[in-house]
This record gives sequence, structure tokens and C-alpha cells, in this order.
Amino acid sequence: MKLQFKQQSFQSDAAKAVCDVFEGQPYFSALAYTSDLVEGDLQSNLNVGFGNAKIKIDDDTVLGNINKIQDTNQIVKSDEILHCKACKFNLTIEMETGVGKTYTYIKTIYELNKKYGWTKFIVVVPSVAIREGVYSSFNVTQSHFNSHYGKGINFFIYNSKKLDDLKHYVLNDCISVMIINSQAFNAKGKDARRIDMELDAFNSRRPIDVIAQSNPILIIDEPQSVEGRQTKDNLQKFNPLMILRYSATHKKDSIYNMIYRLDAIDAYNKKLVKKIAVKGIQKNGNNAVSCYLYLSSINLSVSKNPTATLEFDVKTTSGTKRVTRVVNEGFDLYQNSKGLEEYRDLIVTSIRGDTNTIEFSNGLVLKDGEVSSKSEEIDFRRIQIRETIRSHIEKESKLFDMGIKTLSLFFIDEVAKYRLYDASGSSCNGDYAKIFEEEYEQYLNNEVFGKSNYSASYIEYLKAITTKQSHAGYFSIDKKGSFKDSSEKGTDGGEADVDTYALIMKDKEKLLDLNPKKSPVRFIFSHSALREGWDNPNVFQICTLKNANSEIRKRQEVGRGLRLCVNQAGVRMDASVLDTDVQNINKLTVIASESYEDFAKGLQNEIAESISNRPVKVTSDLFKDRLCEKVDGSKETISSEMADDIYSDLRDSGYIDKKTKELTDKYHADVAAGNFDVTNDDLKELLPGIKEILSKVYDGKSLMPANERNNNVDVTLNKDNFDKREFQELWSRINQKTRYLVYFDSNDLVKKAIDFINKELMVSKISYTITSGEMSKISSKQSLQSGSDFITNSKRDESRVESSIPSSLKLDLIGKVVSETGLTRKDICSILKGISSEKFEMYKHNPEEFILKVSNIINVQKSVSVVDHITYDLTNSKYDTDIFTDATVKGRLEFNTMNAQKHVFSHVVYDSEGEKKFATELEQHDEVVVYAKLPRGFYINTPVGHYNPDWAVVFKEGTVKHIYFVAETKGCNDTLNLRKVEEAKIKCAEKHFEKICEKINGEKVVYHQVKNFSTLLNIVK
Repeated sequence: MKLQFKQQSFQSDAAKAVCDVFEGQPYFSALAYTSDLVEGDLQSNLNVGFGNAKIKIDDDTVLGNINKIQDTNQIVKSDEILHCKACKFNLTIEMETGVGKTYTYIKTIYELNKKYGWTKFIVVVPSVAIREGVYSSFNVTQSHFNSHYGKGINFFIYNSKKLDDLKHYVLNDCISVMIINSQAFNAKGKDARRIDMELDAFNSRRPIDVIAQSNPILIIDEPQSVEGRQTKDNLQKFNPLMILRYSATHKKDSIYNMIYRLDAIDAYNKKLVKKIAVKGIQKNGNNAVSCYLYLSSINLSVSKNPTATLEFDVKTTSGTKRVTRVVNEGFDLYQNSKGLEEYRDLIVTSIRGDTNTIEFSNGLVLKDGEVSSKSEEIDFRRIQIRETIRSHIEKESKLFDMGIKTLSLFFIDEVAKYRLYDASGSSCNGDYAKIFEEEYEQYLNNEVFGKSNYSASYIEYLKAITTKQSHAGYFSIDKKGSFKDSSEKGTDGGEADVDTYALIMKDKEKLLDLNPKKSPVRFIFSHSALREGWDNPNVFQICTLKNANSEIRKRQEVGRGLRLCVNQAGVRMDASVLDTDVQNINKLTVIASESYEDFAKGLQNEIAESISNRPVKVTSDLFKDRLCEKVDGSKETISSEMADDIYSDLRDSGYIDKKTKELTDKYHADVAAGNFDVTNDDLKELLPGIKEILSKVYDGKSLMPANERNNNVDVTLNKDNFDKREFQELWSRINQKTRYLVYFDSNDLVKKAIDFINKELMVSKISYTITSGEMSKISSKQSLQSGSDFITNSKRDESRVESSIPSSLKLDLIGKVVSETGLTRKDICSILKGISSEKFEMYKHNPEEFILKVSNIINVQKSVSVVDHITYDLTNSKYDTDIFTDATVKGRLEFNTMNAQKHVFSHVVYDSEGEKKFATELEQHDEVVVYAKLPRGFYINTPVGHYNPDWAVVFKEGTVKHIYFVAETKGCNDTLNLRKVEEAKIKCAEKHFEKICEKINGEKVVYHQVKNFSTLLNIVK
């Protein structure tokens, strides 16, 4: 694969802003000067070097240009040309991580050369990590830029031991770029000092003086990390023509003449980076138990009470093991752990979907994603790794068919946790690699393989990759070829890790390949010290296996995965390619080692710290004297009177809070829905400019990361779809109520029920086991204290005592079976009298189970009997639309709920993956006009209970006629696999729809059971 690049408007705007600062500067070819250097065969130009021409325009012109650009880009104007010790002309460009900062300044280099002829550039970086990343970017983009500008760039990494590169830099007249990390001219080591030493290779001149003679343009990548006091002093040695500073997080006291800003808010709003979501995991240390509990999720259902997925310990014959169970209220941990004392009297008392919490009988409350305090460090990391695998598979299964490779990244603090070595150099898995392989295999076997919600091609892909092949470590390597730890800090700036970056950069495109034979690795373990300077566009999960209070800043953490992903052709998946919301596909999930609230708050604070020159409050001054774009594309300067009118209009429309002067939720909602507008007709032509000005107001809410564990949504009526003529016509065809009549021989039903009960009924007995033993000889005081050998098991007498119904207990056996079956007391008496005494004896031992199983057998026989003898008649009643409008439904996105565009509700709440797939296909096919997953309040009466059809669909056919369809997808692989009762309900439904269609003129409603959408489509056509 080869990454594809395209010119984007914001990158062109940033390059243009730099060029426009020097508007009026004449074009000069590379300026020749005496270099006192000799290079190889350049006999005719022994003393000729080339450098940048000086800036010829005066300071007032430069400042005027800067102010004009700042006004256009809505940045606070500079009162003077702010400069640093090293250089007079300094420009600041703010660009969010992941939008292509390096691409932007490479493009700027080309544009400066094209417009003014400047050829000598130096990129200064703070570390080897960033240096290697920059070098890789120059390398992979060279053919792209060559095709646009018709020339290439001579670029190299400064190496004090390879000064021939520096000679070539000085002596050629093409665009030349030297990439250097600040330690190369700041550190005290011998190699670092060579740049300041008089060297024979340079005719007894200092390399720094030779560089300075070319008057280079300095580009500082991440100046907040580069420019310490020493660096600021040493930068002047380069004699720079100008300094361009590029970063997402400039220090506020080091911003010089900002001319372009694409900060975190702009990047997110323009959908140039991935959306951030967080899975928080938190130890709960404020509880009264010492037992291990992990709340994996709260599970919501349309028709049932919430359940919880809970992990806990269970006693086994050889010790304990950890299990995951779906639990209801009343779940007894002591009983279900096989009697572990730590869970004694611990019962689930409450499961709440609104707060995503579970409460226990001792008062302990766990939030979704929390773990009780017994969890040690390794347990906690296991949970993080498991949640990363789960998020990865969920994302990967969706992107696989789109040709997008999914990667997950683990940051760890020491190699030994991933890989261990013995004295001979042989390796084995460390703790984290062991845990990963265990959890990965368990998840695939339990949650993926054998499930119907994954495509056959995706399952084949997973099976083609072994567990060991699926993960790899990217670490520095020692002389023996073994992984070694990286240094967080060091005077070499990370030179010892250069091999690691070479590996990462070399594999960057290889990692994106979906071919399992070429690139099976999908999970990457890397050292946390390598957290900046490299990234991969297809990292969708990041998990930092370190404490939440580590020195890693959250913006650094998420920065490795913010780039928009690419497909197998290397094409970036942005708005120009996708026909859906970019950030539905491009979502980065952080599996945090702290709660969602703590992570989100920390990230918000870091972003707020980095936002510069953004207004917080909205007043009329925000609009005064601003150049405002009009509807026709022209621009107009806003007068003071117009600014007052704009502010008043926005305030009266509810877009500005009258007290705080901040933007309101109504403003954000209307912008998101495309409904933002002004009421004053005279201001409507300025609407584009007003929106642009308001978009620069700081609002932290827009950047709040999504909580992956709290994606509950209220399902609301989509009135546009509900009111569509097509759906209302469908509804008018199916809202008729009916009643049924059944003609069958009750004597025949009684006979069949008796036969099946005598043949199939099995009821378990309740019994107690009594074990007796003898005290053995106590061999020592120690054995007495420990309890060992206290009771011998060599002799065991067991007695089994069976329970029976107490004489005081009175049960209405006949009444209960009547209630469960709907038959008459006469028929139930006949059935009970007719069964054998052996079967009836079972009632004494377990009455509740007897009643349940007898009733089930009778219902099955009844369902078989009624189908052939039932008829439906119309009633005078119809279902009202309030079963839609009064419905209050909650769902959980990506758990049992999906967004919808054609549904009569805002979302589809599904009961199975099959229903989810069916709804997805309804959404995607043009033949579908509108559809509804029918609410529970809509049902058909049958002798074996209420029946709720699944789907009502309107298909288009031609310009007038439509096809109205009611589809049933429950258990739809094979009717033979359906329970008899469900099959009977479906057959009754067929007769119900046949009856109501008799009175309909024109198109009828088709009712059919289908297994998938393609089957439905074939029936319709």
C-alpha cells in the first residue's frame, strides 16, 4: 500500500498566510555567496555557496500584512512585530495534532520558494521521535509534491559524523531542508559540540557558521518543547531569515504574531480528526466488601428489566476461577460463587439503566466500568486489555468490509511486562502479553466464533491470524537483538531509540495492509516514552497501561490516534470520500485507567489551556470592524451599529445567555441541525460571516469526549417520517383490530395432552445429602490450628432425604394450570385425571415445576390444534396512533440501539443482531421509503397469547403505487426450529392479515416471514 495525499483547503490557507506576510517582497533566485568550502568535482565553483535573499520590504509593510491576515483569520491583531532574541521576523501557526502539520509546512516551503525564491530551510524538532517522523513525512510525500510543483527537495537529517550532507546543503541551489533535533546543538556531549568546532573537513571553519551564512528559514516543530532558555540563545547562531513556529499547544507567553489557527475546536468542528470516546475504568475503594467485582456493562431491553454483566470469582474443585455472568436483581453472589465466604449475604438489590449502576445488599454501588477494591494491579490491567480487545473487535468487524484495517495501541512503562529474557537471551511472554493472549482467545471463542452477527469473510480473516501473530512489540533493541526500555528523557534526545522509530516508520504502511499473510499484526505494544513523533491513521483504540497520575498528558495520549483513517488504497476517509458522517467511521476510543469523568475533565482542561486568542463571551464588540463574508461570497466590514444589531438579534433568538454572555445549548442544537438563522432581514445576507465569527468562540462542550459506557438514548418519534403519506396509508391498512373463533374438538386436545404428559413429563426432585465422618488422630498442634487431617474422608456415609409438600400448604393446582393455558377447568380436570399415577406423583416433590411443565405441554398441543381451526372477524375497533406518540423507549447505542433515518422513530431498538442487520439494510436500500419496528402496544390476539409482528415497511414501485409489507424475522432461519407456540402465533397472524385485507381496495398488505432483507426483496419483486 502507498498512502495517497491530496491538497486540502486549510493546509493551503496556512501556507498562504505565511506567504502573504511578505507581500511586496521581490522574487530572487538562490543567492550566491563565498562559502570557503570545496566539494568534490565542483572545480568551477570551489568557493560558491547559495543562501536566502534578505527581506527587502520595511517593517511597517510586514506588520500591515500581518494585521490583514489576522483580521481575515479572526485572530487578535499584533500591535507590533513581536520578535525573539534569535530573529526579528517570527510567525506562529497553530495546528491541531493529526491534521497534517508536517504536510502543511512542507507545502509552505514550496510556496515560499515559488513566490520569493527562498531555498534554504531548517526544521528544528525537540526529539528523535519527532525527527524521524518528520523525515518519514518528507520521504512519503516527495512524489506527491513533485507532481504539483515539478521539483523535489533535498532533505537530510543532520549528523555530526556525516558532514558531507551539510556541504551539499550549502553548495547547491535547489530547495534544501536540514532536519535537526535541538539536542544536536544544545547538549554538552562531544558529538553535539562538533557543530561549534573548527573542523578540517570544513576548511577549519565551524559548521554552524557555514549554516548561518545561508541565512536559512527556521521551522520549529513543537516550539513549546524545543525552546528552553538555552535553545532560544543558540537559535541565533543559525542567523535565521525568519522563524516559523508550528504546534497544537503553543505556550501562551511564546506566541509571536499568530497568523493562522486550526486548533482543537476547529479541527473537530471541521471533522478533520477522529471523534474521541472514552471507556473509563475505576477502582472503587469506598466499599464494605473485600471481594472482587467488575461491572462490565448495564444491559437495556425494550421489554425486560435491565440486567448487568458482572465478573466475580467462583469456587472450583482446584481453587477459584473468574467468570462473567449476566445477572438480574436478586442475584445471590454467595450462592452463585459456590459458597465463597467473601460473597456471603451479598445480593444484587438494584440495577439502574438511567445511572448505569448496580447496587448490592451491603450498600456497595458500582458504576459501569468500575472494579471493587480487591482488584490488584494485574487484575486492573487485565480489565483494560479485555475492554480494548472488545472495542477493537466491535470496530474491526464494522470496518473490515469497507477495506479499513483496525489497529489498537497499548502504551506500557517497561519492556519486561511484555517480553522477558533469560541469561541466554531466550524470550517468553511477560504478564501483559500472557493476559492479552488469554483474553483474546477467550473473547473470540465466546463472543465471536459461532455468532451470527459477523460476516463469513471477517470470521475467515480472524481465523487466518493466530493469537501470537495478532500482536507485536515496538521497542528499542539492544546489541543482542532483545527489546530494551526507552528513556523518557536523556541528553541524546532519544538517539538510542532511533532503531525503534525506523521500525515503526518502515512498518507504517505495512501495518495498514489487510492481507493476513503480509500484515497479521493488529495490536501494538509500545513504550510510553515513544508517545510522540509517530502515529498511524488507523489506530482506533489506545490503552495506556499506566496509572492515571502518570506524566503522560492526555492530549499526547490521544494524539497518536487522531488522524483520519485510510482504506486499502491509501485514501483518507474524509468527507470527500464518505457518504456518511466522517466521525461515525473515525472514532478513537481511549481505554482509560481512571473514570470517564476524570479523564474527560483532564482532557478538557488541557484543551482549554492550549486554546489561544479565542473569545469566551459574545458581545457586540466581537463583531465590530470584522470583515464578514456575505451570502454572495463578497465581504463587508461590520460597523458598530450593525454589530449591536447582530448581538441583539442573537440574544433575543436565545443563542446568547443574557447573564453569562455565553453561547447557549439552543445555538449548538440549531447549528448541528442546520437551523441557525437570524430574524432581522437586513442581517440575513451576513449569515455566513456571522456563523464563522461565532464558530471561533470557545466552548468546551463541543469537545467533550463521548462516554462509551453511557451511550443511553431516548428514542423519540421522527415526525417527518411518521407523517409521510406512505406510512399513514400503511398504518390505515394494518390498524384494524380483530377477534378470533376457534372450532376444534376439546376431547381430542385432552387426549393428546395426556399422551404427551405421560411420555415427556420429567420433574426434578428436591433432596438433601447428609455426610458423616470421623475425627482422625491429631498429629500435631500445627495440624489442629490449620484444620488439616482433622476430619477424615476415608469413611463417608451418605443419606438422601427427599422433600415433600407440607400438609399445611394449600395450592390451587387446577386454577394455576387454567391460568397458564386458558382452557376450562373441566378440560384441565380431565387432563390431570387422565395422566398416570407415576407422573402425578411428581407433583408432590416439586409442585411449581410440575405446574409449569404440564402447562407448557398443554400449550404446545393447543397451538398445534388451533391453527387449522381458527377464523378471524373484524371488530369495530382500531389501534390509535398513540401507541407511537405515547411510547417511552430508551436504548443503548451500539448495544441494542442504532441511529435511523427512514424509521418512524429516531432510533431502532433491536432484540438481536439479526434484527440489527435487517434494520441496517432497510436504511441502506433505496427501495424502502419508510418503515417501523412496530411497538409492543400493537399486537394480534391469538389463542396462545398476544403476537407482536416485527416490521412494517413501505416499498416504492413506480411513481404512485406502493407495496405495503409486514415482515416477521423472529427465529427466521428455519420454521422447524421455531417453538411450536411461536409458529402457531405466526400462522394466526397470517389469517388475521388475510381477513383485514379483504376490505381494502387497491394495494394489499403482504404479511410474510422472512429470514433476511434479500429474501424480503425477492418476495416484493
